[in-house]
Amino acid sequence: MKNNIKKHIVKVLLLASPLAASHAQQSYPTRPVRLIVTVPPGGAADLVARVMAQKLGESMGQTVVVDNRGGGGGQIAAELAAKSAPDGYTLLQASITTHGIGPHVYTKLLFDPLKDFSAIALTATMPMIVVANAQVPVKSVKDMVALAKSKPGAYGFGSSGTGGAPHLVGELFKSATGANLQHVPYKGSGPAATDVAGGQVAFAFDAIAPHAPHIKSGRTRVLAAVSPQRLALFPEVPTMKEVGYPQVAASIWYGMMAPAGLPKPLVAKLNSETNRALGLPDVKERMAGAGIDAAAPNQPEDFVKFIRDELAKWGPAVKASGAKAD
Repeated sequence: MKNNIKKHIVKVLLLASPLAASHAQQSYPTRPVRLIVTVPPGGAADLVARVMAQKLGESMGQTVVVDNRGGGGGQIAAELAAKSAPDGYTLLQASITTHGIGPHVYTKLLFDPLKDFSAIALTATMPMIVVANAQVPVKSVKDMVALAKSKPGAYGFGSSGTGGAPHLVGELFKSATGANLQHVPYKGSGPAATDVAGGQVAFAFDAIAPHAPHIKSGRTRVLAAVSPQRLALFPEVPTMKEVGYPQVAASIWYGMMAPAGLPKPLVAKLNSETNRALGLPDVKERMAGAGIDAAAPNQPEDFVKFIRDELAKWGPAVKASGAKAD
């Protein structure tokens, strides 16, 4: 008799499970959602996060709050997200820094880039550029290399932080050209861009967005595109390949993730909402204006494969550069 009761209870639970999951998907969210970002306000990452937060909030009927947690090459933000409850109320804007380059740079990684997260969708990609303060006497990459070699260690390049794509591209540039530049890490691209424009640091390798207003004002000059093709926003600017350094190439990317163990119905809902937002004309237009490409619709498994490929690609590059951080 007892065995029959137990079997009945198990059967009821099994039948109820899909219904509960379906209800969770339909009712979520019932309170504000937090989107953790790996950098301070300002810069490309922050722009992408705020655009996505606004659109997700509008479609899901709850505020999506952007929580900027800069520093540590994204480790602080990623660890916080990884240790949060997998209930859909904490999301992470992952990036090439946290899930591509960083895992190879940091000797004591505080999270597993694959096991500790539930992938939702790739959200944006963008080419990189190399810029100079307009008062620095250079108008090309050739000039930049010559200047750096004429005064070894006298000039620096700013980055969003140690271990990020801007830092590593700078290291690749140094290795390819022999230019002796000092790395100057900041807590995000926004502060780095401001200091390049202000002349506190001479150069930077970064996405277009944080430097766009300073380029427009004439305080910052674009020297080259760190991408295979020339940029639509700066068609007159040559690529690194065109100026003789094809090995100096990279694109920055961002994606939506959640703590590992997020129920599949919530993964599916967030993926659907993210893809819907990315397809909106105003989202594409706003991102394009900052040199950012909204990602095409993609599934969680596509994003996981993308991350695996990025980890495999950057491992040898980081090793060759010798870049390490604790």
